[in-house]
Amino acid sequence: MRIWQSLWGNILFITQYNPPELIEHLMTLSTIALGLWWSFFGGWPILVLSASFATGAGMSLGVREMSLPSPHRRLVGLISVAVLLSYSLYAFVQLKDYL
Repeated sequence: MRIWQSLWGNILFITQYNPPELIEHLMTLSTIALGLWWSFFGGWPILVLSASFATGAGMSLGVREMSLPSPHRRLVGLISVAVLLSYSLYAFVQLKDYL
């Protein structure tokens, strides 16, 4: 029970003090979940939604890293933006199989 209280406290803290980061994390988790769903069950709508979440999270993270000073290292931000955008590019390339 203590783990759930700690998790809930962390979510409330992030929500109050850094809402864009919470949205980026939710979009990234949605990208991962939908990407796994697509790999097992297929379907182009799931692939498009997953790629859209990845593009949005990557762009949001990139803009935030460039405009605001961050306690994280810039290299970590650049790598995460590159990974999210490369996944979205891969997903959009996979759409040619559905056309």
